[in-house]
Amino acid sequence: MSDRLDEILAGGVPGTAAAAVALVAVDGAVVASSVAGELVRYDDAEFTLAEERPPARRDSIFDLASISKLFTTAVLLSLSEDGLLGLDEPIAAWLPGRDPRITTRRLLTHTAGLQPTRRIDLELPGATPAARMAAILDTPITSQTGGPYLYTDVGMVTAGRVAELAGGAPLDELVLARVTGPLGLSDTGYTPGPDKLPRIAATEWKPERPGPGCVRGQVHDETGYGLGGVAGHAGIFATADDVLRFGETLRQGGGPILRPETVAEMLRDQGAEGAAFRHGLGVRLGDPAIAGPLHGSFGHSGFTGTSLVVDPAHRLTVVLLTNAVHPVRGRDDIRALRHAVAAEGLRLALS
Repeated sequence: MSDRLDEILAGGVPGTAAAAVALVAVDGAVVASSVAGELVRYDDAEFTLAEERPPARRDSIFDLASISKLFTTAVLLSLSEDGLLGLDEPIAAWLPGRDPRITTRRLLTHTAGLQPTRRIDLELPGATPAARMAAILDTPITSQTGGPYLYTDVGMVTAGRVAELAGGAPLDELVLARVTGPLGLSDTGYTPGPDKLPRIAATEWKPERPGPGCVRGQVHDETGYGLGGVAGHAGIFATADDVLRFGETLRQGGGPILRPETVAEMLRDQGAEGAAFRHGLGVRLGDPAIAGPLHGSFGHSGFTGTSLVVDPAHRLTVVLLTNAVHPVRGRDDIRALRHAVAAEGLRLALS
């Protein structure tokens, strides 16, 4: 195990995040793990210390935020393997009336020309999740289709809905049936039940949400919350060990959830121009925000302060789960923490 990893997390908690769990695996075996902080440290945006501050543990559960996009991607690729959708077919096959230039591949590479986000909860404050979803699906193309890269939650929400229509089931059920169930990820999923609440890290102070205190056990993302907690871009909660197993599954070729050739296509540079990294299907390649020295890695970050980095050349998977938005967002030093953990992973892989 790594004393350095302990030092890295101790240097970032509670300044960068109230709680953090980090895992490093080489050749599929965990060679370092570290836990720091408290799952609930603050009561409000004024950093008032909570009366009860349960310590973080290795099996603590975090809001993954945009790492959820990788689970949506895995579902879509699984459906493609089964012949239920084609990556280059217009999504109008499932969503009549949508622009025929929008395909699943373009949604997964953020090149469909859709705007980055819509605060649908503010646009339609009294609407049902179904009505809000319908409005998002009606979002027009506002940028060039086919590129350049424009990161869009609207696109991934749409991708999740395409998965539901092609797969004949709600997205949370598809994730369970096609990803988390086969992998045995019992602590991973949308809308965690009350039995898991004691292990969940709190996120942001949102006085408009049911309280008391900061958000805990509900999706942090406002659009995801407005859609009922289940959406293609955000909403999955998980432990570090579950995220590690998911990453390792992709590193080792996808079995039992995907075929090796499907994973190879997922990890192939899809040619999306204009990003600070190369882009696969749903996954970022060599993202400088999370990779540190792991330039040949793939993975994704999450707005709440999470990251998954997988480096096949070094047989390495690095997971960092934090709640850097607790009690407020805007901590720039989460990038430095991600880099430090990734660099420690590389040191351990080379030692």
